[in-house]
Amino acid sequence: MLGITQSAALVGVDAHLVQVEVNTGEAGDPRFILVGLPDTAVKESQDRVLSAMANSGFRTPATRTTINLAPGGLRKEGPAYDLPIALAILVSMKKCEDAELDNFLIAGELSLSGKTRPVKGTLAMAMLAKRLGKRGLIVPAESADEAALVDGVAIYPVESLDEAVRFLNHEHIIKPLPTNQSSFFQTPPESQRIDFAEVKGQQAVRRAVEIAVSGGHNLLMIGSPGSGKSMIAKRIPTIMPQPQIDEFLEILSIQSAAGTTLSSDNRYFQRPFRSPHHTISDVGLLGGGSIVSNKR
Repeated sequence: MLGITQSAALVGVDAHLVQVEVNTGEAGDPRFILVGLPDTAVKESQDRVLSAMANSGFRTPATRTTINLAPGGLRKEGPAYDLPIALAILVSMKKCEDAELDNFLIAGELSLSGKTRPVKGTLAMAMLAKRLGKRGLIVPAESADEAALVDGVAIYPVESLDEAVRFLNHEHIIKPLPTNQSSFFQTPPESQRIDFAEVKGQQAVRRAVEIAVSGGHNLLMIGSPGSGKSMIAKRIPTIMPQPQIDEFLEILSIQSAAGTTLSSDNRYFQRPFRSPHHTISDVGLLGGGSIVSNKR
């Protein structure tokens, strides 16, 4: 029987729709066949999925099973397909209802115990779900906060494969995360707060920074080590206006695709600061973005 779920693939900072198709009960040797241009992490998902299903109390397929990640020409990377693959298998085995699956995008890595693990790019997936008119996004709880910043789409956090199945079978209620309660709206703790007012002296540099920020200009600081260049640059975002929500979503979509939002150190409503090492290559510097974001 055929089971279908929908997920997404990251291409740069944008998410593209991926349909996960699973067909069980095929004639032939009992084995898994995974197609659809998967990378190594995706190919290894079958081992994680089978263990997660068994440890969650579900019977695993004993027949030849084909898993297709469509479109076949789009490269699939990372472990985010574990959860949609597992749910598609259970749908094909009639262990999970498929009546509402078309209304959700699903992503999440599975541990061998069946617990979910965070994945990167859920903010872009939430934006895709909104564009496609989906009801919501089902993702691991640790990845749900950033996705909840997108208005107009419900974000359902799940802790395990079993919880996701019970939710889809209407045996368990999961309340969607409210947008205004996302942890990304919090301010940094006192121990991590910095301020441009802490710069003492350096009047010429202070004046140059203020002019550059107010006019949206670039700024090049040259000086001997220890003269305060990095200390001043790190405090430049504190004299800039808070980002608008659209700006913040654009900033976060880049950080989310890179996986940096999975760290609690980056879950604050503020402009980013990048401090690349002096040995960084030109490609690494240009590919990593600017040091301070001042999108106008």
